[in-house]
Amino acid sequence: MENRLEEITICPMTETDLDEVLIIETESFPRPWARNHFLDELNSPHAFPLVAFGPKNRVIGYICPMLVIDEGHILDVAVDKAFRGKGVGRMLVERVLLDCREKGAEFVSLEVRLSNFSAIHLYESLGFVETGRRKAYYENGDDALLMEYIFES
Repeated sequence: MENRLEEITICPMTETDLDEVLIIETESFPRPWARNHFLDELNSPHAFPLVAFGPKNRVIGYICPMLVIDEGHILDVAVDKAFRGKGVGRMLVERVLLDCREKGAEFVSLEVRLSNFSAIHLYESLGFVETGRRKAYYENGDDALLMEYIFES
């Protein structure tokens, strides 16, 4: 596994990455974002979407964070099914935490489906804590778990 992680590069997302990003998005979520949503993120002054390139310079994951004043927020993150459980998601979230800290964020927040145990475990292992719940937040009525990572002074 270590060799595979060494082949991963995290870079800013560009419009040329969107075809591959949309494949992962569609495979990952029951109501995936459309191309326009990603274009909005690419053009937002507050967003800094990233992609993870794997073997053969292929997009294997992405994350869409934003930073407004001192508040970071992760809007969307997904990893290609073939690379899940191999540390790609961790690398993406760690990069966002580093970038947000360097840009002066006090904390980073996110919402995660209450039934997404693997994502919740990842976030908890990185130091995110539960801050609340949003009832019936998702399209199928699932609750969202609100989580935050607070930077120490």
